[in-house]
Amino acid sequence: MQQLTTDEWLEPLRQRELIPADCLAAFVVGSAARGWNNARSDHDVYVVTTRAWDTSTSRPIPMPLNPPGVRSETFYEDGRRWEVTYWLDSQIDQLLAKVSWQEYERGLAGEALTPREEVSLGRIANCLTLLGEDWVEDRRKRLTDSAFKSFLVVRSLNLADDAVEDALGQMEAGNPESATISARRAFGYAVDALLESHGEFGSHMPKWRPNRLRIVAPSFLTFERYWALETMRSYDAADPGSWIREVLTLCQDISMRVETP
Repeated sequence: MQQLTTDEWLEPLRQRELIPADCLAAFVVGSAARGWNNARSDHDVYVVTTRAWDTSTSRPIPMPLNPPGVRSETFYEDGRRWEVTYWLDSQIDQLLAKVSWQEYERGLAGEALTPREEVSLGRIANCLTLLGEDWVEDRRKRLTDSAFKSFLVVRSLNLADDAVEDALGQMEAGNPESATISARRAFGYAVDALLESHGEFGSHMPKWRPNRLRIVAPSFLTFERYWALETMRSYDAADPGSWIREVLTLCQDISMRVETP
């Protein structure tokens, strides 16, 4: 669908006085930033400030930060819902501190960030900058230099390995139904690890996994094969073991190919 210009993005925000004087950066996040949006998609914008945003129309979103949350404004423009989320510059710094290499060495890959924090930080990598290009580029570099990617890859690989072990044990126990579900979970986690290793974040939103795979385009996993497995095209309820074994073999192959620090 037709994409908006920078001025077209900013005009509804300025009309409603949603860009404060202390704004350091404003950027589009989510599907619209990637060109994946459709006629029913929300428009999501992050605004970074030096002072906390607090109005009678804003709502709080709890976050384990200081202060312990961000604020959000919503409105409708031409029938489309817009959500503007306000972050303090210091809160972004706190997110980056949580994924430092020092924190990574503590070995808590699955506990560094909450899902909301992970999604929010990952969005900086592929946002559409409206204001504050220097600020965005600096935070992107800091994100790239951090252990963020490693946290996510290790987390997804661990989850994939656990699901593979579950599936194997369930197959041995004569429980192909549970093994099928475990194999599906393992496949999703393994593909997410592969994508995250290439800087394509967003495992908490599997609806965009096909889009992200098309961007990464790994030579050993064609989109056609990925999609056939994702949709279980060759699954035979009379012989589930064949599909399960193929999936688990691929998961183990991905685990061997994905580089971790």
